[in-house]
Amino acid sequence: MNDWLRAYAPRHAPRVRLVCFPHAGGNASFYHSWHAHLPEHVELHAVQYPGRHDRVSEPLIRRMDEMADRAAKAIAPLARRGPVVLFGHSLGASVAHEVARRLAVRPAALVVSGRPAPDRLRDTAVHLADDDTLWAEMGRLGGTEQEALDHPVLRELTLPILRADYEVAETYQPPARERLPAPIMAFIGDRDVEVSEDEARSWSEYTRGGFRLAVFPGGHFYLVPRERDVVAALVRTCAPWGGDGP
Repeated sequence: MNDWLRAYAPRHAPRVRLVCFPHAGGNASFYHSWHAHLPEHVELHAVQYPGRHDRVSEPLIRRMDEMADRAAKAIAPLARRGPVVLFGHSLGASVAHEVARRLAVRPAALVVSGRPAPDRLRDTAVHLADDDTLWAEMGRLGGTEQEALDHPVLRELTLPILRADYEVAETYQPPARERLPAPIMAFIGDRDVEVSEDEARSWSEYTRGGFRLAVFPGGHFYLVPRERDVVAALVRTCAPWGGDGP
């Protein structure tokens, strides 16, 4: 078993594999429902970071290099078996980009969501804030139901994970600009205060394989209500490796 990857609805003979990286505080199950919108030739894999759900006994990771090194090692066998498209949202976009840089067999495409390009990342220190401030950040970004935000046990369990993930994001020192051979697509919400269109377009400086920007209605977690549209856009990204869509 690969501790890092969860395959939802494995395909018999997939022509391309879509590997999805969660946001800060998130886990693999965030992407569980996406398989229902995918055609048979696309197999969905979601990354499970240590310290959550079935990996709760493992130490949390607090630095990008360790996160990307270990994730790349887990994903490398998939990349050797056929085309892989990497997708990451928010923190997950940065992790996906670093994994793409590390893979000996480069991904077929990189799709980054809700995240400025590495040289446009904003300087923040939320991981050093008190618990109330950190927890309020969850509510501000809009990715969590109010019922969950008001749940004291969930808060106690989630805060250490959230703090560690923010530490990964906020201590990350991007390397000198490197242009990947794989194409890059950037997805953003048109009301996302965490990334401007200009900051997202700067991802074009990190590829030699072509760049496209897709703007969806919504805020930082636009991809929740727009799940079907987001997956359809990803299917179009996967289309060169077999099939026209669901």
